[in-house]
Amino acid sequence: MAEIGKGVTAGKLAINVQKRLTRAQEKVLQKLGKADETRDAAFEEMVANFNKQMAEGTKLQKDLKAYVTAVKTLHDASRRLQDCLADMYEPDWFGKEEMDALAEDTDTLWLDYHQNITDKSLMCMDTYLTQFPDIKARIAKRDRKMVDFDSARHHFASLQKGKKKDEAKIAKPAALLEMAAPSWAQGLISAHQVAQTNLSYNQAEEDLGRAQKIFEELNVELQDELPALWDRRVGVYVNTFQSLAGHQEKFHREMGKSAVTNGSDGELPPGFLYKVKAIHDYAVGDVVLVVAFDNPDEQDDGWLMGLQESQWLQKKDISAKGVFPENFTQKV
Repeated sequence: MAEIGKGVTAGKLAINVQKRLTRAQEKVLQKLGKADETRDAAFEEMVANFNKQMAEGTKLQKDLKAYVTAVKTLHDASRRLQDCLADMYEPDWFGKEEMDALAEDTDTLWLDYHQNITDKSLMCMDTYLTQFPDIKARIAKRDRKMVDFDSARHHFASLQKGKKKDEAKIAKPAALLEMAAPSWAQGLISAHQVAQTNLSYNQAEEDLGRAQKIFEELNVELQDELPALWDRRVGVYVNTFQSLAGHQEKFHREMGKSAVTNGSDGELPPGFLYKVKAIHDYAVGDVVLVVAFDNPDEQDDGWLMGLQESQWLQKKDISAKGVFPENFTQKV
């Protein structure tokens, strides 16, 4: 509760407390069925859509953040794997430069992918959701003002009903009082009573008009904004999904381009390491598919294990493989 002396006077504090008590009393009477409640089915449907829209947007934002975190985790894992390979790979081993280039390209692709989905998808959702708290607060204010309007309406109606009864009740006592009053006070008592009754009635009528005006102004504003916000959700969701899918496709495409092609313009059959072309002894120009030795200890320096590509294409039989001198070939 606000403290007196910090911009809040005792009078304002009392007014706020009285408003809360009046609203609480009105809500209790409405719950018990002793007072009717102003209802707007169309507006209530808009509020239901708003709450659904806010829940969906919040869930999507949460899942996008989890996805971005997962992408960052995958990037970190990829970087650690590349660092591990770089530490283990000897400088004089075949493909050292290609492996270093691949690691650098892969790291760049991960960075770009993470940045793109953050800027184009996650930030889009963050901006979209920033408007919801303000509208939610205005809906709550509109609900409070509707309760104030109902309370003022019921109070005014009760005064209307009780006015005639009060006039009848006080007519006789007022007449007796007039008779007992001095001559100079004759008529003043009745006039004072009538003025007091009219003052209460007029005050209640003013309160009702003021409450109705505030409620209607808030209602009109929200009735214009809520449908527009509901319609915008389609564009926001579609743009987010398309942006995310587009970045995923681009990432996978670029990652595929960065994969080791082993110097070949064509696709390499499964199980083969890379291609070489004969430049001595063999028919010059023959292409040989290089495979790994079954037992790495059997491989001597300067020798490779392979199979002529033409034989592989004809028979698909890897058993015809054999060893050959590496310096008689060149990588293609």
